[in-house]
Amino acid sequence: MHRFFLKTLLITSLLATNIYGQSSDVDALMIKKIYDHTLKEGQCYAWLDHLSNNIGGRLSGSHNAASAVEYTKNLMLMMELDAVRLQKCMVPHWVRGNKEVVEIVNSPSIGLKKLNALSLGNSVSTGPTGITAEVIEVKTLDEVRELGIEKIEGKIVFYNRPMDPTKIKTFHAYGGAVDQRGSGPAVAAEYGAVAAIVRSMTTSLDDVPHTGSTVYKKNGKKIPGIAISTNDAELLSDLLKKETVKLYVENDSEMLSPKESYNVIGEIKGSTYPDEIILVGGHLDSWDVGGGAHDDGAGCVHALQVLQTLRDLDYRPKRTIRCVMFMNEENGLAGGKKYAEESNDKKEFHLAAIESDAGGFTPRGFGFSAEESVFKNYYNNFLNWSPLMEPYGIHFEVGGGGADINPLKSQNGMLIGLRPDSQRYFNYHHTAIDLIDAVNQRELELGAAAMTSLVYLIDNYGIK
Repeated sequence: MHRFFLKTLLITSLLATNIYGQSSDVDALMIKKIYDHTLKEGQCYAWLDHLSNNIGGRLSGSHNAASAVEYTKNLMLMMELDAVRLQKCMVPHWVRGNKEVVEIVNSPSIGLKKLNALSLGNSVSTGPTGITAEVIEVKTLDEVRELGIEKIEGKIVFYNRPMDPTKIKTFHAYGGAVDQRGSGPAVAAEYGAVAAIVRSMTTSLDDVPHTGSTVYKKNGKKIPGIAISTNDAELLSDLLKKETVKLYVENDSEMLSPKESYNVIGEIKGSTYPDEIILVGGHLDSWDVGGGAHDDGAGCVHALQVLQTLRDLDYRPKRTIRCVMFMNEENGLAGGKKYAEESNDKKEFHLAAIESDAGGFTPRGFGFSAEESVFKNYYNNFLNWSPLMEPYGIHFEVGGGGADINPLKSQNGMLIGLRPDSQRYFNYHHTAIDLIDAVNQRELELGAAAMTSLVYLIDNYGIK
């Protein structure tokens, strides 16, 4: 009896191994088809060219953002998806106004020196006469609090903590410095500052200023917030070591009334498990300077290419594949919040949501996160697919998701972020040079192929 049991177990094991091997071969062939098609027939670069060059910067509430909504909706309609719709959301409408002016004035060493500058998103205006005041340099928000009203009041606070160049993952360096931009003006205002100047968020030393959102306290005082280039931050810091420095600052940016805008949503309905949704997406809005090519036009066309490739390969998914172009990630997250709110109201279940919002560089892998109660089981299933993705340089790691999809976490699915090589990303992030010329076509297509391959595996096998 015992020998019979062992023999049966061995046969069953061999059959299972054989079946798995056959299945693995089929999957490997399908993934190769996905990569081959995307690299030879992919249209994502042409779509990005139109978004970046023909439409340009797409800040929520702007005419360009509305044009991008129409463009991506029409692309989805041409794909003949099972459903295409617009999802209304109210978005903030901030306008930059005329070119900002930041100047060192009456310096005993250098006289007058104009600095490269961009107002931070959501910043208030200096008024038409501008502001002239003495500069005080700080490295942290806590330093402002420690100096207090006595030393801060009436001055321009200069936040000058660089992104840490020793961080191999540059998003970690960004996370360690971005509080200066996000909260710096609000904290400086609490202690009587008249304006805030922030070192641009990049490890590069150059003359390119980086914008980005700043957040004021609901009932707190608001002062102008302006970023200067890293070269100018170095210059200003060196000058402050030798002498008292005054800056003249002028901008006329303002927040207008909220405007109606839209998320763009298209999907292929699942044939077997239509209520299990696999989302792919990026955010359609970008800052008003530059063309929003890496941030996040690349993510949008990655997601669109997933659907186009599956259509071209005549692949009929078991689960619903949904593409979402989110609006207003940059200065409010209105689109992501609205999408999650309506999805929860409908009691939808997102088995997986994949966001591409880290640029169009060579893909290195995916990062994963979920509610603790389900994460380990889900993630172990993904690790089983590593051998299929490793030939393409794709690896899996803990920690992922994205700002637009994070509100879906409560649905207990897996949140996934595409992880391209990040070393050059913050050279372009939130700048006037984030243009199509900064994007390599092959690298962009490889990102789309990686996303499509992962969608195929999730759709074919599920993750539970």
